[in-house]
Amino acid sequence: MNFEQYIYYNGKKLRRGYTTGSCAAAATGVAIYALYNGVKLKTFTLITPNDVTIDIPIKSVEIYDDSVVCTVIKDGGDDIDATNGIEIVVTVRKSDVARILAGEGIGIVTKPGLKVEVGKPAINPVPLKMIEKEISKFPPTEVTISVPNGLEISKKTFNSKLGIVGGISILGTTGIVEPMSEDAIKESLSLELSVLRASNRSTVVFVMGSLGEKVAINQLGVPVEYICTTSNYIGFMLDKALEFEFEKVLLIGHIGKFAKLSAGIFNTHNHIADARAEIITAYAATLGANIDVINGLMDSVTAEHSAEILKNNNLEQVFDIITNSAMQRCKERVFEKIECGIALFSNKEILSVDNSAKRIIEELKTLE
Repeated sequence: MNFEQYIYYNGKKLRRGYTTGSCAAAATGVAIYALYNGVKLKTFTLITPNDVTIDIPIKSVEIYDDSVVCTVIKDGGDDIDATNGIEIVVTVRKSDVARILAGEGIGIVTKPGLKVEVGKPAINPVPLKMIEKEISKFPPTEVTISVPNGLEISKKTFNSKLGIVGGISILGTTGIVEPMSEDAIKESLSLELSVLRASNRSTVVFVMGSLGEKVAINQLGVPVEYICTTSNYIGFMLDKALEFEFEKVLLIGHIGKFAKLSAGIFNTHNHIADARAEIITAYAATLGANIDVINGLMDSVTAEHSAEILKNNNLEQVFDIITNSAMQRCKERVFEKIECGIALFSNKEILSVDNSAKRIIEELKTLE
């Protein structure tokens, strides 16, 4: 199957790319071919795990007395990726046995819970098989994979939370980068949760991003090692928490996002659902808000503004309704097999914390 370079996402034409795993496999194939045949290829035709054929351009091939060095530039297409444009460098030598080594800039796994064993280079199973496939076409060869500046690049990734130190990971399950891929984002989030569970922790603190993490640490005193990011995929991460058999989940979120959650919206991205004003207004109406307040809430363009309206009209009880409703929705999502607690905040302050959340927070503080 030929490689289709473009896809359409939300009406936009976006260019596909190829993974670090595909780059490493291509560089390996070219380097070994040059080692045994003395020929420098300018492109490499790679068949991905999904049987898609892609032609990967080669930046350089350098032939030495006892080795060959091949460099490929990672092209992630139009995807937002910290590894886009980096060099994947493969050095090959003839050897008595075939082996794959991690060079400069390739991370080492230090925590259980990933697809790679502790102490091994952070080369995921699918890319590893792709590289091994290229090695198997020739006599035994030693292959060293390196990424110049890999350590610096890794600081822009999830690697530190995953316990991968010293560099980046060689990733990819299909060999192709899909721009704006939700599956790729979910995979990264799920890995973070897996690592946390593998460290024998039965409680996890879900935050949606850096703001929630700051609130968790600085205002609620939550130990950072229990924190895991959900992005907008709260439902997916709750499902994963159930799969990994967590016992308690504390969710800390902004009123704008958790108003949606309280209404059973588990993917809180605006393109999925944006009914913040309607939800908050409905809660206020049940408490007897007058028509001017209702109109003001409906006309509010931000949840922050809605929070100010509620406070100015003695309707802070809405915050508790959001918190308790969100907690109940989460409990239903996990079939009440996990204790769930909710902490709600605005950009200015903590708005509401339910009893389960208070109990989980206090327990976490004793575990520091």
